[in-house]
Amino acid sequence: MKIAIDAMGGDYAPEEVVKGAILACRELDASVILVGDENLISAILDKQSISGLKLEICHTTEVIGMDEHPAVAVKKKKDSSLVVANRLVKEGKASAVISAGNTGAAMSASLLTLGRIKGINRPAIASPMPTAAGVSVLLDAGANADCDPENLAQFALMGSIYAEKVFGIRNPRVGLLSIGEEETKGNKLTVAAHQLLKNSGLNFIGNIEGRHVHNGECDVIVCDGFVGNIVLKLSEGLAGVLIGQIKTAFTQNPLALAGAFLAKNAFTSIKRKMDYTEYGGAPLLGLNGISMISHGRSNAKAIKNAIKAAIKAVNEDIVTTIASAQTSPEAAD
Repeated sequence: MKIAIDAMGGDYAPEEVVKGAILACRELDASVILVGDENLISAILDKQSISGLKLEICHTTEVIGMDEHPAVAVKKKKDSSLVVANRLVKEGKASAVISAGNTGAAMSASLLTLGRIKGINRPAIASPMPTAAGVSVLLDAGANADCDPENLAQFALMGSIYAEKVFGIRNPRVGLLSIGEEETKGNKLTVAAHQLLKNSGLNFIGNIEGRHVHNGECDVIVCDGFVGNIVLKLSEGLAGVLIGQIKTAFTQNPLALAGAFLAKNAFTSIKRKMDYTEYGGAPLLGLNGISMISHGRSNAKAIKNAIKAAIKAVNEDIVTTIASAQTSPEAAD
């Protein structure tokens, strides 16, 4: 199994992407194809100890920037690292693709190159979300701003499969994000989606409110991409502010600083749980291939964990499972 990585995508590319690939090869025995400018990639590899590691370079001449129009850039730049990395999966030369670059372009490249699973109307970004009980899956986290009830029902099915296969959650609890727990609460989309999910055969626990997102009450959180992306960004921002405020509070006086020293292990554990680099990336579910979208600020650790998640998704045959289950939700139980 080989994992193709867009080595030129992300705020800290190519250096952190290459270093993350090296970590994955070293710690996970992964086999990685670094797709991008060979000269730049080789210059980084030359400074590292890579003897015996399963690393390849696929040279490309173009890069899709973070500010470029996704669909236009994907169609125009056929030799970009992002497009070529997806093509390697399409051609069977790699088992999964990972990019921390332009999210819209990553979605467009994967959709245009890999195509959708038959029966799936819209792929969805399934973002891991830390909770009091461990981790849940939020989808859609930004691929589809406008959805219909059938889309949300498919998101629920795909999220359930991913939660069970990748995170090992048996019979995942599915919650529909709305403004109230009653099934009549919400807009036309959520009210109609509630009825579909109630009859889906999934372990649907009903509507959940925003306050339930991180309390571990459900394992799969379903919403449209507009709401999902706001939830994701709000959670990231709030986590950063809280950690910063805690650090400030503990450094204001010697007594507090002593308390911080004693509680260091506990706070380190909490910070790790809230750190997006621990999860690496979010899969674009519903495609005929594994495509992982990583945070634009991904460092080497995040890239390594994205590779780990991609390998898990391939080993669990997520694509085939979704393809066979999407017409029969009970098959995901």
